[in-house]
Amino acid sequence: MKFLKILIPISILSLVFIFDYYNKYYKPNTSFDDESIFLYVIKDDSLAFRDSISKYIKSEKTFYKVARRLKYLENKKTGRFKINKDLGNNDIVNSLKFNNTPVNVTFNNQERIEDLAGRVSKQIYEDSLSLISAFKDQEFLKKNGLNEKNVLSIFIPNSYNIYWNTNSEDFRDRMLEEYKKFWNKERTKKAEELGLSKLDIISLASIVQIESRRNDERPRVAGLYINRIKKNMRLQADPTVIYTIKDYYKNFDTIIRRVLYRDLKLDSDYNTYRIKGIPPGPITMPDISAIDAVLYYEKNNYLFMVADPSNRGYHLFASNLSQHNKNKRAYIRWINSRGIYR
Repeated sequence: MKFLKILIPISILSLVFIFDYYNKYYKPNTSFDDESIFLYVIKDDSLAFRDSISKYIKSEKTFYKVARRLKYLENKKTGRFKINKDLGNNDIVNSLKFNNTPVNVTFNNQERIEDLAGRVSKQIYEDSLSLISAFKDQEFLKKNGLNEKNVLSIFIPNSYNIYWNTNSEDFRDRMLEEYKKFWNKERTKKAEELGLSKLDIISLASIVQIESRRNDERPRVAGLYINRIKKNMRLQADPTVIYTIKDYYKNFDTIIRRVLYRDLKLDSDYNTYRIKGIPPGPITMPDISAIDAVLYYEKNNYLFMVADPSNRGYHLFASNLSQHNKNKRAYIRWINSRGIYR
């Protein structure tokens, strides 16, 4: 009997302890309806962390008790952490320790390295200035045979799984590795057959990219430019003149729908009405379809082209100047009728 009198209080205390332990550590403490949420954590920003976590948990008091006991608060890591529905504080803390989850970083058709940095900075933790600094790092450029004019070439438009807390240098290096993977044996062989470097291929593809928005026409456009290169002719590509105008006047936000004769005289390494050969770097970030259009170009006899007024998005092609001038007059009549003077 005396034994029972001792045992019962101990049992009650044990149950109270177990109940309290369960409530603190394992009782569901999430307050969202989705199957999971992502919490973005910045290591040294305690106020932002408190504000963020408070939106997704029922009891801040029990969460912080557990977080302190598990020594999480003084060892927070920057990252994007996945927290599943109906977790207790113990599992929430473990998720914040170990469940760093990548984001899909996507980019395409950026005109300049600065535009790319701005685009990427909206998807990972690093800011655009840090990214620009990493992209233009002179030691990195020299080591990899690059310069500030052609470094945009190594960024192949796609969607990549990357940790949100990836630093600028690691992001840049990852993109260089993806660039090397892109240039597989088959693509490398095609470039060698063309007698062009990989960087020249991408610069030429950037012109094809802007010249034709139609994937099915791009190999034909590429074939025309390859013909001009083989004949030692200037490319005379209007997209390079538009880029030259933007670069010359330092205004990449301007919209130019018509190239004027005076524009052809602007002195620039990108103005293919003045220089022979391919510009020193891409005038935009070409899609994979545009790069492959150059590598697998259509073999034809075309040397000239102009936009086709009757088939929007496509071009009229010609193998001689007489036919081209006829096509050009039709285009000029059409553009004048629409009141497009710039």
